[in-house]
Amino acid sequence: MQFGRSYEEFEVGAVYRHWPGKTVTEYDDHLFCLLTMNHHPLHLDTHYAAGSTQFGQNVVVGNYVYSLLLGMSVPDVSGKAIANLEIESLRHVAPTFHGDTIYGETTVLDKWESTSKDDRGVVHVETIGYKQDGTVVCIFRRKVMVPKENYLEARGGEQPGRPVPVPDKNWAGRDAAAPERP
Repeated sequence: MQFGRSYEEFEVGAVYRHWPGKTVTEYDDHLFCLLTMNHHPLHLDTHYAAGSTQFGQNVVVGNYVYSLLLGMSVPDVSGKAIANLEIESLRHVAPTFHGDTIYGETTVLDKWESTSKDDRGVVHVETIGYKQDGTVVCIFRRKVMVPKENYLEARGGEQPGRPVPVPDKNWAGRDAAAPERP
C-alpha cells in the first residue's frame, strides 16, 4: 500500500478520494474537546444545545473535523512529507453532528520545485470534507514540502528506517521451512 507520494508522483488537477470515512461518535467529540480543553457547551452539554442553539443538538467541534480530514489525507498526500509548511485557509461551512460520517478528498492545485534544495518540492492542495449526504462541512488549503525520488533513495528508499525481523528461537526466519504441524 502506498503511503504518501514523492514530488514526481503529484500531478496538478489530480483528486485523491480518501477512504474509509469515519462516523463521528459523541465519545470522539467529547474526548477531543476535553483533551484540547474546549469546554464550550455547544459541544458538551446536550441540554444547552437542545434549548439554546439554532441546531437543537450538540455540534461536533470544528477542530476535530479538520484534524480528522487532515489525518485521512496523510496516506494520499503527506505520508512522505518533509514538512507541513502552511495552512493557507480553513473554513467550516456546515455543521457536523454526532452520528455523521465524514469523507474527504484532496485536489492538487499546484506544485513547484524548491528553490533552495534540489531534492524536494512543494505541493499546494485543497481538502474538502463532506457528510454521508454529500454536504460539504470543511474546506482547507495547505502547502506541503515533499521529497523527490532522489531524497528518498538517499535515505533508504520507500520505507526508510524500517527494521528487519531477526530470526531467533521463536521465529526461524523467512527462508526456514515451515514447521510441521502435529
